[in-house]
Amino acid sequence: MGFHDLFRHKPHHLAIITPNHIQSCDLPEGESGDLGSVSLWKYTDEGQEKYAKTVIEAIDEEKKLVKFKAVEGDVLQIYKEYTTIHVDTNGDDHLVTWTNAYEKLSEDSPDPNSLLNLAINLIKEIEAHYAK
Repeated sequence: MGFHDLFRHKPHHLAIITPNHIQSCDLPEGESGDLGSVSLWKYTDEGQEKYAKTVIEAIDEEKKLVKFKAVEGDVLQIYKEYTTIHVDTNGDDHLVTWTNAYEKLSEDSPDPNSLLNLAINLIKEIEAHYAK
């Protein structure tokens, strides 16, 4: 299974693959992997349990792109808007581009370095899981 398929169609598997980072991903609205489907994520960021409600805002199968937009949760306590985009940039080689787009609530809001570290750790653990 490729990175794109995992995030688009089976994000609930992340709780099995990366349990130290993702505790659950439930789908209360829509069909898994469909545009507009809603996911509820429970995750750990800097040792704290957090949650996010996301909507799949864009999909491009040719580019292996899926874009998640946060519509509720801890991340929106710091940022007006937060979007995660991933692109499987080289087909079967599973080279991944991960983009975090955000708008701070105020000048004092921190950059999302902890969420960047979370993404890096997820990618490493997913890679290690599939390398077995």
